[in-house]
Amino acid sequence: MSALGGDDHAAALHAFGDAHRAIRAILVVSAHWQAPDLHITSWDHAPLIYDFGGFPSELYQIRYPAPGDPALAELIEGHLRAAGLPATLEPKRGLDHGAWVPLRLAWPDATIPVVELSLPAVSPRALVALGEALRPLRRDGVLIAGSGGIVHNLRRVVLEDKDAPVEPWAAAFDDWVAARVHSRDIDALVDYRSQAPNAALAVPSSEHFDPIFVALGAAFPDEEPRDIFTGFQYGTLSMRSFTFA
Repeated sequence: MSALGGDDHAAALHAFGDAHRAIRAILVVSAHWQAPDLHITSWDHAPLIYDFGGFPSELYQIRYPAPGDPALAELIEGHLRAAGLPATLEPKRGLDHGAWVPLRLAWPDATIPVVELSLPAVSPRALVALGEALRPLRRDGVLIAGSGGIVHNLRRVVLEDKDAPVEPWAAAFDDWVAARVHSRDIDALVDYRSQAPNAALAVPSSEHFDPIFVALGAAFPDEEPRDIFTGFQYGTLSMRSFTFA
């Protein structure tokens, strides 16, 4: 439902997009494209995947006709291969909603080329290394986006109330992660299962949390993170977004 905008989270992403329009392209890693191996979209124009069901019909009418960038896809493949991370070009798979929803909120005119990279099922430390392999792309004007959620347990959301009070266990985990992102404590973050409060509740499965590690790896050592948005929806769903750009 975030795709429909009209709230503070959407406004914050839009403001971020307005401030970052002079970028060559966007490389997005989404929680909704898990794969055993690395794949890179290499189409000329980005088709959309409506990978959800039971929602209002207007969501299925949304279009986001962003161009792709086959040349960039090949460049990404080269960077990954050089780092010992072989990847396959994928000319058919479209953008899942983990990619097109935040991109549409930030850059609604859909003029910036978009490439999506699959999320491999590997350790947090390996995902940080993946981000590090992608980091040089940023010097060429490529924005690297990890799309997921710090607290994402759909069994515990209060679906009937978007503005429900935040559950204390969810706030505690979100605060713990935010503090360690801002202190660049990657060692603690990769060990979140052991160190963070309520990790099993906040991250019952890792796919929505994993993109954070790619973003951390893609950050330059001297960059200071800052929050784009902080807050929750539906009682337990963290909408926190941050940037190193």
